[in-house]
Amino acid sequence: MKRLTLLRHAKSDWDDPVARDFDRPLNRRGEKAARLMGQFARKQGMQFDRLVASSAVRVVQTLETFLEGYGAPLEPHWDRRIYLASVPTLLDVIRDLPDQADAVLMAGHNPGLEELVLALVPDGPNPLREDVEVKFPTASIAVLDLSVAHWADVEEGIGTLETFVRPRDLDAALGPGTR
Repeated sequence: MKRLTLLRHAKSDWDDPVARDFDRPLNRRGEKAARLMGQFARKQGMQFDRLVASSAVRVVQTLETFLEGYGAPLEPHWDRRIYLASVPTLLDVIRDLPDQADAVLMAGHNPGLEELVLALVPDGPNPLREDVEVKFPTASIAVLDLSVAHWADVEEGIGTLETFVRPRDLDAALGPGTR
């Protein structure tokens, strides 16, 4: 059994006049949400053997703040393929993970992460999956158990969604329409 935890980058600053989307930083609300989600991961006892992430500025900053809240160091493995990736590309990244890592944290972007959850978790009566179908908001965490011994064997429909938590679930001030 492998465990894959997905973390969408936190809220970015659309008011920042960067030339490239890749360089867009977090805003204050995003920093608060990322720290809160790191604290949540620590309180839940989440453990990670490996961190693989997009190298976009907003993901880098999300992880810096998330790890402050989490309270434990974790060396990121930057993979530019994750930046705005489709499900097939994300599956390639997952299949390339080393088998000695049983619990991986992947940080990236939508719509790819949302679509990845929907591809890995079979359709059916599942309130968590239904929540992801509605929206995978910024700084949200989804924890999936994958019934494989080797990352190379990951394919669609083999996952169980164990946890899906949005920042607003922990702090209503981080819900839609707030700044």
